[in-house]
Amino acid sequence: MKLQTEISQAIAAVDSQKLKAEFQAQNEFLVVENFLPHAILNEFLSLLPSLQPAINRNYIPNHKKGGSISRYHLDNLAPIFGEFYQLNAVFDFFNEITGEKLLSCPDADRHTYALYYYTEPGDHIQYHYDTSYYQGKRYTVLLGLVDRSSSKLEYQLYKDIPDRETQVRSLSLTPGTLVLFNGDKLYHRVTPLGENEQRIVLTLEYVTDTRMGILKRFISNMKDAIAYFGFRQVFGR
Repeated sequence: MKLQTEISQAIAAVDSQKLKAEFQAQNEFLVVENFLPHAILNEFLSLLPSLQPAINRNYIPNHKKGGSISRYHLDNLAPIFGEFYQLNAVFDFFNEITGEKLLSCPDADRHTYALYYYTEPGDHIQYHYDTSYYQGKRYTVLLGLVDRSSSKLEYQLYKDIPDRETQVRSLSLTPGTLVLFNGDKLYHRVTPLGENEQRIVLTLEYVTDTRMGILKRFISNMKDAIAYFGFRQVFGR
């Protein structure tokens, strides 16, 4: 109840219509600073030390280096993240902004909600789209939890629109900042972490259609196994 109340109050404090217009004007991309209430942010932060053993480190030369914790571990060790993901107020807010009827990802999707850890020098991910393997759209939400770093979320707006000039921008994902975007439209990367720096992000995934073909499910699972959560976590269940 406290979680629902806190986030409902935070959403009531923003101008949803203004944010929706900004989201559409930026080709389905939005940044809301200080979105996450301090009480929820502090509760999330208090759980991070106990989650350290669950981090899966991954490295793909010339593409990605970092750590991740999937929804499976979060469900067992820190169920509040799943509770936050499922809040009616959160769904209503994202539905309002996107103009879609968003759905929860299937239980088998390890990216439904996850933590990304950039904790070692050079941790990064190169430019990419959050490609949807679902038949519908996939929307990504990033919530900054820890940012003691020089690392930036760098992104290119309008890259997928042939007759519009691409705009390259960057931002620090400071604690409590929310980023929402259509995964097939935003070309983005995370710049390399420096010495003695740390960056931790909560990611949420919402879709408009939960169907996925067999081949695309295999591709999605392989991507998660190699780049995020490990083969045991992906194929061992």
